[in-house]
Amino acid sequence: MNAVVFDAIKALLDEGKIPTVALTKSKLTQPIPLPVIIAAVSQYKNNPDSIHNLAKQPQQKSETVDNSSQLDRIEAKLDRLLALLEK
Repeated sequence: MNAVVFDAIKALLDEGKIPTVALTKSKLTQPIPLPVIIAAVSQYKNNPDSIHNLAKQPQQKSETVDNSSQLDRIEAKLDRLLALLEK
């Protein structure tokens, strides 16, 4: 599931509110498709402990690694293109 949705659910729980689709959607920091929100709220309602097992930090680190490796590939392609243009 999407870590942003689970963060919104965690925020609601920290406020002492029961997560619903509408409340969760109101807490989101970025647009998320409604089926993803519904699935996350359903997962929480079926297993409330599952929300505590998800951490945002590891996912952010992997995204950072993915972004930097993608940036490295783009830079390498740019270097090759520049070398071709200089010939």
